[in-house]
Amino acid sequence: MEPIVLASGNKGKLAEFSAMFAACGVGTVPIKELLPAWQVEEIGGTLYENALIKARAAARATGKAALADDSGLFVYYLGGEPGVFSQCYAGASATDEENNALLLHKLARAGHRRQAHFTAVLTLVYPNGACVTTTGKLFGHITAAPRGTYGFGYDPIFAVRGRQLTLAELPLDEKNKISHRAVALQAMHDLITHVK
Repeated sequence: MEPIVLASGNKGKLAEFSAMFAACGVGTVPIKELLPAWQVEEIGGTLYENALIKARAAARATGKAALADDSGLFVYYLGGEPGVFSQCYAGASATDEENNALLLHKLARAGHRRQAHFTAVLTLVYPNGACVTTTGKLFGHITAAPRGTYGFGYDPIFAVRGRQLTLAELPLDEKNKISHRAVALQAMHDLITHVK
């Protein structure tokens, strides 16, 4: 079976996906290894639209099965922010630290009302244009300050429900068992292992 093209340039996501797929016995290749200049604008209004845009573009560009994800953090106190704008919450070129700082600033008066969830949408597009989409969620709350050195994005300020640890305090192999992306990948597992 040919490796699945991962339509992402995010090093954190690539590390997670490579580990998850390897555990399923499926090979992967980052699209930048095949097409170093590849990029696509995420112009969708939802996570579903953005995942499809990226996967479809990668499948067309490579002629191979391609998988893309879009994920977001939804904070209830903020009416669902940052949501689909999670990656650029503090600006188009914002760093993870800047996004986290803005979110914590907006929650300064939230008290205990810090519940949130991550949603991940995975879309696998085959060379013939057919596609499959799955979703996964992870519930928890936003901490008062960053904790932990693992992970990326909002991981240092997201404490998993039922645990006192943030995602950034969990080693990658442990995070990959419970994360929103892991849930979405598990839902797609049987389909992925039958990609020709």
